[in-house]
Amino acid sequence: MQFNATPRSVQGTSASRRLRRASRVPAIVYGGKEQPANIELDHNEIYHALRKELFHSSILDMQLEGKSQQVLLRSVQWHPYKQIVMHIDFQRVDANQKLHTKVPLHFTNAETSPAVKMSAAIISHLFTEIEVTCLPADLPQFIEVDLTNLVAGASIHLADITLPKGVTYLAHRGDANPVLATALVKGGPADDAEDDKPAAGAAPAAGAAPAA
Repeated sequence: MQFNATPRSVQGTSASRRLRRASRVPAIVYGGKEQPANIELDHNEIYHALRKELFHSSILDMQLEGKSQQVLLRSVQWHPYKQIVMHIDFQRVDANQKLHTKVPLHFTNAETSPAVKMSAAIISHLFTEIEVTCLPADLPQFIEVDLTNLVAGASIHLADITLPKGVTYLAHRGDANPVLATALVKGGPADDAEDDKPAAGAAPAAGAAPAA
């Protein structure tokens, strides 16, 4: 995706406030062999771009002073209660250097899985994105998680799917094979176990010995 940027010569809280009143968004681009650069963006253009998943998960083409730079969206600061973009950070991308970023997960075929068709299970997504490392050219727009064979009470782990070529998952807290989705059946064993638990403060059963 492509977006336009212009150099930002003024800095500081007051200058940023004036930019926003003029429907401009202060931003910064950093990384690579160049120094960090302060830039500004058209609020309307960038607001609509941010509503697209692709803008968050792909290499972006930033047009700055007639030159094209490849960048990655790193962070967005929003107004606490208004639909106003306050500030954006971008990172320059080196084609020969691996990057670390998050890629969204697209869950498919849930409605045709045995869990849903035969058991009316509820599919719970434990992750909506995962962090990966790869070269910019190998960065996928999303990673598909096929639920076709998911049965009631079962789960889909990361090891159950095939990551795109050149893409490596970045494990956190030693969890190299996280659960991505589960199929839960209302009234199943897990729910029954919860129902069998005594209520808090309930009296002990007749004949039960008093607690020590």
